[in-house]
Amino acid sequence: METGKPTWWDEANTYLAEDEILGPVVLSYPNESLVGKGDLFSTLVRSIVGQQISVIAADAVWGRLVELIGEVTPEAIRPFSPEELAPCGLTRSKSSYIHGLAMDSEAFLLPNWDEFTDKELLKHFTSFRGIGPWTSEMILIFTLMRPDVFSIGDIGLIRAVQKLVPEADSKEKVLEVSKRWMPYRTAASWYLWRMLDPVPVEY
Repeated sequence: METGKPTWWDEANTYLAEDEILGPVVLSYPNESLVGKGDLFSTLVRSIVGQQISVIAADAVWGRLVELIGEVTPEAIRPFSPEELAPCGLTRSKSSYIHGLAMDSEAFLLPNWDEFTDKELLKHFTSFRGIGPWTSEMILIFTLMRPDVFSIGDIGLIRAVQKLVPEADSKEKVLEVSKRWMPYRTAASWYLWRMLDPVPVEY
């Protein structure tokens, strides 16, 4: 599984820098990029932690979880019950999802990711309890580093696009704007998030 800067990033960066809307944002962060860690299970758990809460709040919960269990692996989570995970700042449902995925990790972690399309992987991920479209898309972006992912369920992306294009006042219009950044909407998403947060978003 690829780690570090995606192989396609420089090409995406050059392409997006020429975009009338996003170009100035891209040029504001010249030496930064999406960075893959190659750890799908950790990204999955971090995505669940981050569902519907701010980046700062998610970082705090994540820190407490790591303090409790150490490295975030299925093996490290299994000895803890959902009730023991919850005091890290997890809701009852999130702690239940994380524990359940640790118990079922063999079925979740496929050995041959490259053989599947984005659509097939989204179907695979969302077949597991607790994983919806947004979490699945975060895995495609931050671990599998697929180049053309745009999560219309992400409030940050919607807010950032509307900041650049105020007339994009619905999800449908935001999605339409995003098409101008194909086939590099993953990089576009990273720059849109970067507009809103003082530190790069990572999962």
